[in-house]
Amino acid sequence: MAARGRRTKVLPSELNKVCPERGDDPATHPRKMSDFEVVPNLQQSSSSVSKSRRKAHFPIGSNEKQENLISWIPENIRKKECTYFVESSQTSDSGRIVCECGYLREQHLEDAAKPPIFLGKEWDPSRHIQERPTDAFGDIHFTGLGQKMGKYVRVSSDTPPRVIYHLMTQHWGLDAPNLLISVTGGAKNFIMKPRLKNIFRQGLVKVAQTTGAWIITGGSHAGVMKQVGEAVRDFILSCSHKEGEIVTIGIATWGTVYNRESLICPMGGFPAEYVLDEENQGSLSCLDSNHSHFILVDDGTHGRYGVEIPLRTRLEKFISEQTKVKGGVAIKIPIVCVVLEGGPGTLDTIYNAITNGTPCVIVEGSGRVADVIAQVASLPVPKITVALIQKKLSMFFHDTYELFTEGKLVEWTKKIQDIVRSRQLLTIFREGKYGQQDVDVAILQALLKASRNQDHFGRENWDHQLKLAVAWNRVDIARSEIFTDDHEWKPTDLHPVMAAALISNKPEFVKLFLEQGVRLKEFVNWDTLVYLYDNMAPSCLFHSKIQLHHVSQVLRELLGCSTQPLYPKPKHTERPRLSIPVPHIKLNVQGSSLRSLYKRSAGRVTFTMDPVRDLLIWAVVQNRKELAEIIWAQSQDCMAAALACSKILKELAKEEEDTDTTDDMLALAEQYEQKAIGVFTDCYRKDEERAQKLLTRVSEAWGKTTCLQLALEAKNMNFVSHGGVQAFLTKVWWGKMCVDNGLWRVIACMLFFPLLYTSLITFREKRLQPMGCLTRLRAFFTAPVVIFHMNILSYFTFLLLFAYVLMVDFQPLPSWREYLLYFWLFSLVCEETRQLLYDPDGFGVVKMASLYFKDFWNKLDICAILVFITGLTCRLIPSTLYPGRIVLSLAFIIFCLRLMHIFTVSKTLGPKIIIVKRMMKDVFFFLFLLAVWVVSFGVAKQAILIHNEERVEWLFRGVVYHSYLTIFGQIPSYIDGVNFNIDQCSPNGTDPYKPKCPETNEDNKKPIFPEWLTVILLCLYLLFTNILLLNLLIAMFNYTFQQVQEHTDQIWKFQRHDLIEEYHGRPPAPPPFILLNHLQILVQRGLLRKPARHHKQLKEKLEKNEEAALLSWEMYLKENYLQHQQCQEKQNMEQKIRDIAQRVDVLAELLDLDRVKKTGLVEQRLVSLEEQAHQSAQALRWIMQALQGSGFGSSEDVPPMGSSKASEMREVDLEGKAEESQPPYHVLARNLLYPGSHTLRFPVPDEKVPWEVDFPLYDPPAYSADHKDMAVQDPFSPNPMGRTGLRGRGRLHCFGPNHALHPVVTRWRRNLDGSIIRKSLKKMLEVLVAQYPLSDVWALPGGSLEPGETLPLKLKWILRREFWPQFQNLLKQGTEIHKGYLDDPRNTDNAWVETVAVSVHFDNQNDVEMKRLNSFLQGCDPELCIRWQVLDKRSPLHANHKELLHKVSTLLGAYY
Repeated sequence: MAARGRRTKVLPSELNKVCPERGDDPATHPRKMSDFEVVPNLQQSSSSVSKSRRKAHFPIGSNEKQENLISWIPENIRKKECTYFVESSQTSDSGRIVCECGYLREQHLEDAAKPPIFLGKEWDPSRHIQERPTDAFGDIHFTGLGQKMGKYVRVSSDTPPRVIYHLMTQHWGLDAPNLLISVTGGAKNFIMKPRLKNIFRQGLVKVAQTTGAWIITGGSHAGVMKQVGEAVRDFILSCSHKEGEIVTIGIATWGTVYNRESLICPMGGFPAEYVLDEENQGSLSCLDSNHSHFILVDDGTHGRYGVEIPLRTRLEKFISEQTKVKGGVAIKIPIVCVVLEGGPGTLDTIYNAITNGTPCVIVEGSGRVADVIAQVASLPVPKITVALIQKKLSMFFHDTYELFTEGKLVEWTKKIQDIVRSRQLLTIFREGKYGQQDVDVAILQALLKASRNQDHFGRENWDHQLKLAVAWNRVDIARSEIFTDDHEWKPTDLHPVMAAALISNKPEFVKLFLEQGVRLKEFVNWDTLVYLYDNMAPSCLFHSKIQLHHVSQVLRELLGCSTQPLYPKPKHTERPRLSIPVPHIKLNVQGSSLRSLYKRSAGRVTFTMDPVRDLLIWAVVQNRKELAEIIWAQSQDCMAAALACSKILKELAKEEEDTDTTDDMLALAEQYEQKAIGVFTDCYRKDEERAQKLLTRVSEAWGKTTCLQLALEAKNMNFVSHGGVQAFLTKVWWGKMCVDNGLWRVIACMLFFPLLYTSLITFREKRLQPMGCLTRLRAFFTAPVVIFHMNILSYFTFLLLFAYVLMVDFQPLPSWREYLLYFWLFSLVCEETRQLLYDPDGFGVVKMASLYFKDFWNKLDICAILVFITGLTCRLIPSTLYPGRIVLSLAFIIFCLRLMHIFTVSKTLGPKIIIVKRMMKDVFFFLFLLAVWVVSFGVAKQAILIHNEERVEWLFRGVVYHSYLTIFGQIPSYIDGVNFNIDQCSPNGTDPYKPKCPETNEDNKKPIFPEWLTVILLCLYLLFTNILLLNLLIAMFNYTFQQVQEHTDQIWKFQRHDLIEEYHGRPPAPPPFILLNHLQILVQRGLLRKPARHHKQLKEKLEKNEEAALLSWEMYLKENYLQHQQCQEKQNMEQKIRDIAQRVDVLAELLDLDRVKKTGLVEQRLVSLEEQAHQSAQALRWIMQALQGSGFGSSEDVPPMGSSKASEMREVDLEGKAEESQPPYHVLARNLLYPGSHTLRFPVPDEKVPWEVDFPLYDPPAYSADHKDMAVQDPFSPNPMGRTGLRGRGRLHCFGPNHALHPVVTRWRRNLDGSIIRKSLKKMLEVLVAQYPLSDVWALPGGSLEPGETLPLKLKWILRREFWPQFQNLLKQGTEIHKGYLDDPRNTDNAWVETVAVSVHFDNQNDVEMKRLNSFLQGCDPELCIRWQVLDKRSPLHANHKELLHKVSTLLGAYY
């Protein structure tokens, strides 16, 4: 501790010792701040602040964050330091002389230790303690406790709360809390029951973790702070890293922190090592290692506790006044005080919290103050007497009870009475209490209970509570506390919180709101949808301020080209073209005004608005599984929605870089495919024909596409391979014929068509049954199966003709057979052109071309045709006749490969073609590995054997060709020198038909190369290529085969559709006769301008009535499917085990609670028995005394026979307790703090209010606003209602009674149709209220009367001057409801308010006087706020005004 003074001076030599990593650079010294209160540098560092946010879009490194912190903190945050040493009468723990501030002489600056003359001898904190830039901040590391790290800062006790809040949220990176939990209580270690301790710990961390709360404590490693720290520690150890983030802020006094010297580092400790040493801390305290942040409050003194309380109070109040906007919902951050154990300081904290409107949760059973309040909280306030409090203190303060003086007992009684009187802010958590098994529930219930009594008008109160529940993400609290019979929610009232729940990804709340009647058709409009897209997650594909037609274009890329745009594109542009880049998708879109874009014309709607679809897409693109499932369950076109979601998720998975997210998206896509399969299965079982209609129905909501097309775009093989889909495809394949016709019958009729008019072929339609029907011929030859087989015969004929021409009839001048071949090819070219330009959906030529070339077989066709045309060109030139034949031969090979496409219709051969395709990919990658070995061996072999081979073709043969053949066993004879024959090579490499000879001996012409080396290289080469690589290739082939073989049936069924669709839309005539069909198409499209059309069998647009009936039927079966899924989940063995385990836990909990209740009941009975025995003994003693005195004694000596203690300990539920009757004495006039001043009243308990009751201790202070009137009257007249705790006139105008007038203007509350609204069978009233300037509360219009005036000045502010006489007439006609004393906070012992309250009621809504009153209210002062308020006991008015309202409602028989 002796090092404190040296470090404070910030000498370079000492800086090296404290912060060795910083060195002695003088440029790093902190700068001074000229004016601390205005915090000038908050704005200067805004750029660095924005960069240091934890969730910023452009995160920066930790070094830059530290630099920002190092520069910002000394400029904005100060510490306090004593600058004048005055010797104190007290000594330190070691017996040394200390200053009045508590520090030793050497811990001061050198100048402070010198006796300056000008400062005087008295030590004055305001003069002798000065502020300097803080020297302790950074990261704190608790040594020996693992990786426990936190943030800390030393601040002056006068630091503005906004600066600390700025530090926490901007530089420390904390998100603004949804809730502030201030935990207070005993600062010393205390013992709690193990069960209560566990309940408290679990509940506290649960409420903090689920609601995103901050927990604020004293920060030391003792008492309640230690309990909180251990609770957080246990939670972090039992949860994952993501779940274990709980913000626990410790606000402690710097001068009481043990080992604080290790935290001093003027340039910041990153980290500062802190040792937690409880054994040697003495009267100081160590910091708790389980807190995440520390604010150490410094007032320049040492060893004085409680310094941090004022700053903590101001900081908590400042945070509670902040508004947090999340998900479109703005809430003021609520605060709750949780109390465990505690002493006198804790009682003051509770009293201040209650006075400021902060709800408090008292944990009964924790000890001392908490138990005292909990024991008396269920009693009526008049029964809480000084004697009772004295008794309770003797029970719970065993060791310190003697320290309570009589004055202290009176003060405690008064404070506890005021605390208990505010029952709406007080919640007692009792172990085993029904409905309060968890502390988290008690805390949230306390906040909601307090919220119901806060200054909210009518529905605003409930809205505020619901916003809190949504912010906390506690749907259980919303169900039990908000959605009750006390308030009827309109669906439109829930729209804002519905949007917040969607944006914040809270599916349970979305489900709850849907259950409460929110209709998505009313909720979702264009503005809502744009708002949702503007508030998407930053990681989402659409996270930018774009309009819906931008979204539409990206969705079309995701859903596939078969869909039309979901949202319209603006016709008139108001902004230049924008280029919005999306990963792998570039869009050119146009910006325009949303309002002008989405105006609907009166006659027609140009786009489809589907709220469920829009919300579903919004949820799916963000990969929000639970939300999407809830919304999908609301969809009508559910099968198309599920398939579209599957497609979108698969496409987004390709764009995602995170593998875990990709896996989640693919798994979710598979789930949606299974949903579609499940719904279709139920539909197909009910009605096959209607189910197949669902496949081909044009869905307007999903871009005018079909379910089948969506499934094909998403490659949903499981769906396409479904039996119902395959049955439909088989029906399409057979056209109008029955599907049970044998293939041999079809071929027979193809070869000899008169067989059609026999019974060999059967048709489905009855009109085709007659044998002489001419349409049978057309129906037969237009069936896809017939067209397919006729094209097969045509293609085989083409190949036979092609082969004959190449091998037999290839003359210099083409023969008629060759001309026929060219004509045939021309028909094939025309068919490929038709396929390229066939555009029934209006996609455009470019889009159709891209679709055409995506198909592998189309690419093969184009390649074959181009090669054929190249060969034909060469063939027609006499000089290139032979090369032309060669090129045509290559074209023949490609045309033969095209035959494989025919086999896709075969269930056996079709999957094998897929296997071949995939094996080709394996071979392609295998060749890279093989090329390494072939080239390396070939180059080495060539270099060793042959010297300077210059012929390129023989180099290629030696390096690649021979090495490749060696793999298959063709080993060169000369490689080992045994079979070398010089005649087989050219010695000089001059013979173009022989390779160059190896290196030989000039004498005997024998090879001289190292044969052993070439043999070894050859063996190694064959080992790796033949054994290793070739077996690797075989293994790859085997794996590919096994993969495809497992899904053989699915693959065949999936690719079968492409073949069926191709031949379903193909002209019936085979090439070359197909040219006739092409000519017909050319006439229809070119001359007659008829558009291309889809066949109804694959895409059918239904009538509105038929479509609505079909979708209703689908939705009904979807509900059955969901119910069936729920039943299956319940029948699942794992789910059963979980349910049983949950029931066992609940049963064990109930048994434990029952045991606790029984134990408490036995204790109550024992106490009652002891009390009765004591009373019996007193009665017997009194009888004996009476007999001895020959009399019965006075009646006052008779002991009471009631069981007072038993009644005291009877459990009474505060929430269910009936409202107490009005207190007989004034309450507001005894508030300890007199309004508008810093004067504290003398505490006056209820029993000491009457002047007749003896109160020797009563010594109230005197206060009058104007001191000149203090001695006007002597003696003063006493307050007729009794003592107030303050003498003088206070803020009132005169001694004695101060007269006032309060008119209560009311009318009936009515619906839009004019009918009176009722509640609980009683009519509801509305009362005229006003909010005056510089006031935060609402009040009745009226106030103090000046001498000689008939209307109060405040009332004159509201009304125009010309209406004053008429209002006086209304007052004369009104009913006087109160005349006399008014309980007012300004009352004193010698001055009080007496008022006359007059009820002015307008019974008729057309009352002329009421209309005139409203008209004269409209022209009043703009600083005033006036409105008609619903009359209710929760109306946010002064308490004394509420009493007047109660009397009015009783007079008129209205609801209150």
